[in-house]
Amino acid sequence: MSADAADALARSPLHERHVALGAKFASFGGWEMPLEYAGGGVLKEHSAVRDAAGVFDVSHLGKARVRGAGAAGFVNACLTNDLGRIAPGQAQYTLCCADDGGVVDDLIAYLIADDHVFLIPNAANTAEVVRRLTVAAPAGVTVTNEHQRYAVLAVQGPQSAEVLAKLGLPTEHDYMSFATTTLGDTELIVCRTGYTGEHGYELVVPWDDAVAVWDALIAAGVRPCGLGARDTLRTEMGYPLHGQDLSPEITPVQARSGWAVGWKKPEFWGRDALITEKTEGPRRTLRGLELTGRGIPRGHMDVYAGGQQIGETTSGTFSPTKKVGIALALLDTAAGVSDGDLVEIDIRGRRAEARVVKPPFVQPSVRA
Repeated sequence: MSADAADALARSPLHERHVALGAKFASFGGWEMPLEYAGGGVLKEHSAVRDAAGVFDVSHLGKARVRGAGAAGFVNACLTNDLGRIAPGQAQYTLCCADDGGVVDDLIAYLIADDHVFLIPNAANTAEVVRRLTVAAPAGVTVTNEHQRYAVLAVQGPQSAEVLAKLGLPTEHDYMSFATTTLGDTELIVCRTGYTGEHGYELVVPWDDAVAVWDALIAAGVRPCGLGARDTLRTEMGYPLHGQDLSPEITPVQARSGWAVGWKKPEFWGRDALITEKTEGPRRTLRGLELTGRGIPRGHMDVYAGGQQIGETTSGTFSPTKKVGIALALLDTAAGVSDGDLVEIDIRGRRAEARVVKPPFVQPSVRA
């Protein structure tokens, strides 16, 4: 990354901590964020999360707040999932769709009260999500972009509860629920969420207090991990990444994310298009592919069956846990491919055999 390019990117409040740890940086949604750290690397950081505990700085993720009488009902009429299924103090994975069913963003909604919802969109899409909600908001409901008011630290792994308990932070709340607490003089939110498939927590921390909380976590014995490991971890789980496995061109029906759609709700953005697609069946479907031999698939590689191209990969990586190449791919429904079938991925001009599988590739430890 050139100096000029780096200067144009936003930075986390923990940037200097990452520099001191010898981080290698990359651009993520307009932010300069750590990809991996010196003395670790993606494989060791990945293993730390699967076996112990790691902390990711994901402060590039967006933050937005919707407040006012009927705020929860308003959000529920816009986003796909049904906020009526959860109670205050719980969080929910949901989607912001366009009228044609394409996914503008996938995000987490924190239901604080009937008049208060906190949203965590993806970095690159925060402004657009806020814009759409602002345009649609009724009188008395306000939507504010708080992208750089809060940092987010994801503590993930089988020992994550032990790490937070050392600091006196709550750990016993249910999956997809959150608690407001304090660490010293800092008020923060601890939510039982993550993007790794492991038991874990995401801490929403005031921007100016991020360094103190980060230092406390490192002192408690958690390993700093970069976003490279976060990507291999989420791919092993088959979790979609917006811009690759979900996008304005890839609907939740195609991406097999229909579980995040409140199909019985009378209203949400893209409802008519999605119901039509669900009823008629999608023309393509996101599937898992696991190589039978050597090779590392990446996104946008052609997939073949019987000599015919039947789709392309959307994400691909080497699985540090399974020691094999894995991928997510959009495959034509008309091809009639089923789990267990063999296909081929064109990896830089070489056809690599892969088996169609249903993600996750690795059994998650997270339990609802």
